[in-house]
Amino acid sequence: MSRPPLPPFTLDSAVEKVRLAEDGWNSRNPSKVALAYTEDSRWRNRAEFISGRAEIEAFLARKWARELDYRLIKELWTFAGDRIAVRFAYEYHDDSQNWYRAYGNENWEFDDHGLMRYRHASINEHPIAEAERRFRWPLGRRPDDHPGLSDFAF
Repeated sequence: MSRPPLPPFTLDSAVEKVRLAEDGWNSRNPSKVALAYTEDSRWRNRAEFISGRAEIEAFLARKWARELDYRLIKELWTFAGDRIAVRFAYEYHDDSQNWYRAYGNENWEFDDHGLMRYRHASINEHPIAEAERRFRWPLGRRPDDHPGLSDFAF
């Protein structure tokens, strides 16, 4: 299985890879998103260590069952060879209608087929008022004309 764009990345292909990852996560479809990772992919997500597609899919299903109306923006930070670093922010609410914004960085490493084999995520979040939300597009893919992270003052 191949997931273009493939390494080694150029600026354009790294930007495309980041946007494809953002689009996948905004789909909130665990089985679809898990296919972007190698069968033996390893993650560090906050304090949780995840290994393999089955664990990734289960993690994402739990995540999106708790993080309702999830909307994410990713932005390329840097890239070289088979590695990409991104920064991101996402907003969601819990089942009590408490809103949150999370910020973080991810370091990615890909195999020759464009599948992610390593994902290391550092994430912080804080409560926000509903009126403080910035990501208000309809659920799903962020519209092309919606501001990116660099357009916000956070």
